Amino acid sequence: MDILDGGAIEPGQTPLYTAEQVRELDRRAIAGESDGFALMHRASGVAWRWLKARWPATKSLTVFCGGGNNGGDGHVLAALAATEGRQVQRISLTPRERLKGDALRAAEMADDAGVGFIEWREGLSVEGDVVVDAMLGTGFAGDLRPTYAAAIAAINESRCPVLAVDIPSGITADGGAEPSMAVRAVMTVTFIADKLGLHTGRGAALAGEVVVESLGVDALAHDDIAPTAWRLQSSLVNLALPPRERDMHKGAAGFAGIFGGAPGFGGAALLAAEACARVGAGRVLLATAPEHVGASLVRCPEVMARGVTHASELDELLDRLSVLAVGPGLGQGSWGQSVLQTALKRSIPLVLDADALNLLVSRFADQRRDDWILTPHPGEAARLLETSVAEVEADRPGAARALQQRWGGVIVLKGAGTLIAGPEGLALCPFGNPGMASGGMGDTLTGVLAGLMAQGQAPGWSLERTARLGVLVHALAGDMAAREGGERGLLASDLASCARKLVNPTMGEEDAAATR
Repeated sequence: MDILDGGAIEPGQTPLYTAEQVRELDRRAIAGESDGFALMHRASGVAWRWLKARWPATKSLTVFCGGGNNGGDGHVLAALAATEGRQVQRISLTPRERLKGDALRAAEMADDAGVGFIEWREGLSVEGDVVVDAMLGTGFAGDLRPTYAAAIAAINESRCPVLAVDIPSGITADGGAEPSMAVRAVMTVTFIADKLGLHTGRGAALAGEVVVESLGVDALAHDDIAPTAWRLQSSLVNLALPPRERDMHKGAAGFAGIFGGAPGFGGAALLAAEACARVGAGRVLLATAPEHVGASLVRCPEVMARGVTHASELDELLDRLSVLAVGPGLGQGSWGQSVLQTALKRSIPLVLDADALNLLVSRFADQRRDDWILTPHPGEAARLLETSVAEVEADRPGAARALQQRWGGVIVLKGAGTLIAGPEGLALCPFGNPGMASGGMGDTLTGVLAGLMAQGQAPGWSLERTARLGVLVHALAGDMAAREGGERGLLASDLASCARKLVNPTMGEEDAAATR
């Protein structure tokens, strides 16, 4: 069974929704209550409990409230905090006379609890141990109004820890974009269901720890509201990679090829080849410029390194491969062009990265295949879509889907909250760390993908499943390496040994006893 199967939830994934989907779920939940205020009170209560759990010594707090239901959550939270003896500064971005409905009712509840009502003005001091952001919520889109921009700047400049209610103000719930500026939260308590924008792009950087509170709403029970994406969990690795059979041999583990490393650019191809071997490919062939063969033999003698001067030398090698990765260190000169052209003529499953993607745009734009994985970063994605990086980052999920529709196969849009788009839908990897912002990480991912593809060409596996698994292994390997030595100074070469540990499932007690 594939990771995604008609929207049914399986171990190793959790659902993600758009803002409109959650609003519909919210409407249905309110229809089952006496009024919407009951749900608002419940939401505020769980947010207040999370604040106390995260910052138990809190004696005072500032709550920023907008004019809608998100602001209403803030007013109720302020009332609950005051009732429990905390000192509360309540700052409203909306004048009292403009409040209405549940937001007005919530504001009156805070009034009754003795919490002062302060209309926002520039120059106000932000006081308290914790700041609560309840200004904009999931309905925000476009540019900020000046009053909100000034309030957000004041919050961020205060250096107080921030709890965001539902979503940090200034972030788009669907794409994780930050059109102008946004609150930087330490924790976000989001309601009803998890939102895609909290886990990709700037949303992943600004939401902090994300806590999902369903408020008693079972989103998956609504069959007509299918999740917009699925968030991968680390448990998927062990579920997808069972222990090998005792009679396993290298031929059954696949034969992967790495084509890259133009003259003077050999390091990227070496990184990809080693990662490919470390995740379990039975055999790995590196076809590279002759001058890089010696370095490959020294670094990883298990890789079958072949020096290639002319693309015609590749034909005999291609006949033996079960999967091929092209791009690391490929260059865009005549050597790289001829190598990629030769690869594209075959029906062998492909992974394309780096200059192979750039050459697709400039030399092979008529290509579209179902048997490849393309792994662009935002700059490469912009070129593949003939748009700008800003447009890609403004809607990363939309860009990933557009890439898949245009080029086919499976798309891995790299970055914070990497997205994997295939025929079955969208998946998101929430792992990885800032230490992975260094040269060679994409080359290592290419090798991991090729190595898993080589092993996965069997019933029950799909290209899309392999792509999700490979992205997950790569990100978790980066996190493991960062725990061992820190984020700064993390090198792509640090990931190969960690990836090897990840793709070997932990033995159960019976298996462990058998080895003693």
